[in-house]
Amino acid sequence: MDLTPYVDNLRHELAVAADAGGEEARALAERLTAPLESATRLTLLNALSAAMGEVTRELAPGSVDVRLRGLDPEFVVTPPPAAEPFEETRAPTTAPAATAPLAAHSEADDGSMARINFRLPAHLKSRAENAATAEGLSVNAWLVRAVSTALDGRERADPSSRGKDMGSRGFTGWVR
Repeated sequence: MDLTPYVDNLRHELAVAADAGGEEARALAERLTAPLESATRLTLLNALSAAMGEVTRELAPGSVDVRLRGLDPEFVVTPPPAAEPFEETRAPTTAPAATAPLAAHSEADDGSMARINFRLPAHLKSRAENAATAEGLSVNAWLVRAVSTALDGRERADPSSRGKDMGSRGFTGWVR
């Protein structure tokens, strides 16, 4: 989104207002327009960020992020995951493994969001940013998907495979 037309419009409006005050006011307005351009851009960016925060709250679990490219903001929209079609079952399922994924999906679909502070080593942060960019996602959306995938995998893991060496196992790569 190019902010230049909005900044130029504000500069024009300031010049029109200064014309009413005479030559001294016009000279003062001309001296003020250059320093005000940075402040104007920053104020517009803050307003856009706040607006996209409100949009994200309404769009949850999807999101809209504002990224700065040069002097101009760019919007990155991450739509909510598509709802899975509902299939009615006639006989109740008694296997606990079959009900665990349904419980996980119902928690994610209730639309509520929680905010956490997450400290990440710098080398992992840059890798996460690169991976998110490669997939066209915000870092937040990529991390939400990574945590969800890791937790879903843990719920489906075979309990008999857990042993003393559980801490030495790790996950590499990415699964869709």
